[in-house]
Amino acid sequence: MAFRAARYSEIVYALMRFLIGLNFAVHGAQKLFGFPTGHPITGKPLMMVAGAIEFFGGLLVAFGLLTRIAAVIAAGEMAVAYFMVHAPGGFWPLLNKGELAVAYCFVFLFIAVHGGGLYSLDHALSRRRRTVFAHA
Repeated sequence: MAFRAARYSEIVYALMRFLIGLNFAVHGAQKLFGFPTGHPITGKPLMMVAGAIEFFGGLLVAFGLLTRIAAVIAAGEMAVAYFMVHAPGGFWPLLNKGELAVAYCFVFLFIAVHGGGLYSLDHALSRRRRTVFAHA
């Protein structure tokens, strides 16, 4: 059974990376553009920076472009968000409503270590570069 499941690990990883990235990008779109709530967060420079990291970083992770860099930055933003916003409300993420920040932080750390994977723009571009240099 484990052998059969391993055949799908790259596809499942790509789906996870894509869905996590898109969900993160929507958090940024809400802050920057008010999508889908209709209420952007303006006048707060730190929130605008967070929105930019979430929107652009989420899209980069989703499509697997500059994946490691984008994931490290996103993980760092989630760690900062947890300690600035949630941790003052208590130690336990369940009580301080920081579960999502912690989960995003560690998923992005995993993505940063793993990289874009087989189904990513990073992989496609590196394959293309290897092919171009091999024929030069």
